[in-house]
Amino acid sequence: MGHLFRVLNLIEYLKEKKQNYVIFINNDKNAVFIIKEKNIPHEIVNLSDFQSDWESVLINKYNIDLWINDRLDTDIKHSQNVVKNNIKLVTFDDRGTGAKLADINIAALSFNNSEELKGKKILTGIKYLILNKEIEKYKRIRTKTERILVTLGGSDTYGVTLKVVEILKNLDKSATIITGPSFQHKKELENIIDDRFIIKKTVTSLIEEFYNYDIAVTGGGITPFEANATGLPCIIIASEIHEIQTAQYLEKLGSSVFARYHENIDIKLFNQNYDIEKLSKIGLKTIKTDGVENIYNTIICRRNRTEKI
Repeated sequence: MGHLFRVLNLIEYLKEKKQNYVIFINNDKNAVFIIKEKNIPHEIVNLSDFQSDWESVLINKYNIDLWINDRLDTDIKHSQNVVKNNIKLVTFDDRGTGAKLADINIAALSFNNSEELKGKKILTGIKYLILNKEIEKYKRIRTKTERILVTLGGSDTYGVTLKVVEILKNLDKSATIITGPSFQHKKELENIIDDRFIIKKTVTSLIEEFYNYDIAVTGGGITPFEANATGLPCIIIASEIHEIQTAQYLEKLGSSVFARYHENIDIKLFNQNYDIEKLSKIGLKTIKTDGVENIYNTIICRRNRTEKI
């Protein structure tokens, strides 16, 4: 769901700038529900269909002159269907074969210099990280570690939440657990929690929830950046291999702690006496919410001036 939420943040900025837009989305019931609830213009498409050239049909229907992909692995056939219409193609975090045809590939969370990203122009670094502007309303410095939040993604594919609950129980710690819309381990979680734990399901605003806590246990996606930007330090557990470099980056930055990959969690890191105020201040100082403006100025403004992007 991280890709969807990034797009939603981008859309908010496009609305502010009075730019027209439409979302093309696959038929995922949770994603479609969110899109419809927010009354966002959209079309449901089959993203794995490379034969019908639905891309050209919709480009003509909506008079599109800039196509933005937010998918991890685009196919070359899809990109060919887009660029043959003589429009600009921008992609986010694209490691697929279609990336090489993109005018710009934006990989804000690429911190490995040896990674070979494809695209005519590559933009990397947290300068291009799109974060929710709501963060600005909920910033504060943390000075203690009394209130713990656990939030490990929309689906938590590998049941990392269950492992974290067991760790906290063994350390006699309490926590609030926020599960996402596609959380897959509801019954197992209900079976292992006790009265030290509170479960919240699909909260209206995760950013607002951050304000009530002193430290969070998260995955290695966008969430720890959002949390750190509000001053909330994180203990990060990488659920996917590509999340490891993100977690290592934030640990090196000094705003979070990396508890390793989900298959070999470093349990002792849950019972350390951290300089929480230092971690909090570093996050507040270094992680900004102006990534969407930087992207907009790079892509949209140049497009409007008919410059080469």
